[in-house]
Amino acid sequence: MSMDVVTASEARFTAKKYDASRRIDAATMDKVETLLRTAPSSVNSQPWHYIIAGTEQGRDLIAQAADGNYAMNFEKIRRASHVVVFCVRDDMDEAHMQAILDQEDKDGRFSTEDARSAMDKGRHFFVGLNKPRMQDWMARQVYLSLGYTLLGAAALGLDSTPIEGIDVDRLDELLGLREKGLRSLVVLPLGYHAEDDFNAKLPKSRLPAKQIITHI
Repeated sequence: MSMDVVTASEARFTAKKYDASRRIDAATMDKVETLLRTAPSSVNSQPWHYIIAGTEQGRDLIAQAADGNYAMNFEKIRRASHVVVFCVRDDMDEAHMQAILDQEDKDGRFSTEDARSAMDKGRHFFVGLNKPRMQDWMARQVYLSLGYTLLGAAALGLDSTPIEGIDVDRLDELLGLREKGLRSLVVLPLGYHAEDDFNAKLPKSRLPAKQIITHI
């Protein structure tokens, strides 16, 4: 099932309990991966990496980082069909920026060498501008991807639960992320809510438009 994005936005909610018997099919997960890969980022910086756990073993591994103060999220991770770990790079290094530039070139984004050079210089300028707060800047790009994926997943008829309530240091250790120049920010269980998920039955509640939107 799929729906337009406005209907999806109005219908989506944060799943609190998943139906562990229902799995997301491979074709739909391919679409989720497309959402992850095509998410927007400042100057196309793409400072992310995604780890997708689609097996019981993978979900159990991630769930180990949800204990103690985060125990309320343990079963959400274990019962979901798939769990996406959103990771951010440690740095926007030259190798990464060169890989982006080469891919842009391969994908036909530059009609001339001058256009390629201008894109490269522009990206270096904005990366340099954000050097004093590089981790925060890169994390914001990852959260753009998260929001993009949340809406896209809802449009695909999937339920989701964005979770920051997890021991990210423990998760980094479990997944060996620091050795790869990465760190985890947020995990996203995906699947189908259980019949007894209380949040599925509650009306959506948001502040009225006139309170949060100003027209000038």
